Amino acid sequence: MNTMKEVSRHTLSVLVENAAGVLSQVSRLFSRKGYNIESLAVGTTDDPEVSRITIEVLADEGSTEQIMNQLRKLFPVYSVQELLPDRSIRRELVLYKVKAEEPDIRNEIIQIANIFRASIIDVSLKSLTLALIGDETKADAMQKLLESFGILELVRTGMVALERGAYTIGDETKEKTEFNLGKNVM
Repeated sequence: MNTMKEVSRHTLSVLVENAAGVLSQVSRLFSRKGYNIESLAVGTTDDPEVSRITIEVLADEGSTEQIMNQLRKLFPVYSVQELLPDRSIRRELVLYKVKAEEPDIRNEIIQIANIFRASIIDVSLKSLTLALIGDETKADAMQKLLESFGILELVRTGMVALERGAYTIGDETKEKTEFNLGKNVM
């Protein structure tokens, strides 16, 4: 009998009070439960009093549900939603500073940037800095090609995500489902 649980990447979208210490509370929850946050991105929403935290974690389904339930218990958390891959859009910003001391090399790097629809955001006599927006497979593929030129610096923002279409984390139906689990709603 196989008792191994299938671990996969789960993207959580969490709306929280935009206040000092809230991110620390959320990250401590993951630490206490023994889960490593694979990706974390935080920013204010259209309401300056609310921030959205996008968290990616490697866990099984049961553990993900447990994490979501624990997040919901935190006072500054307004809403928690798992964003399913087929119903969400996930993107990350990656900046690459690449060694480019000769015109031929610069042209090759520019061609790679064009193929990946990356932007060239800084040019110097010795380097090019590129910005790419995409999922991790696109970012990793571009990184592999740029490594042969010499990556001087690289930074990734962490994944941000939203549900596709008209669905939002604040939908009336979601909030009823989310906050009234196990209760009969008349």
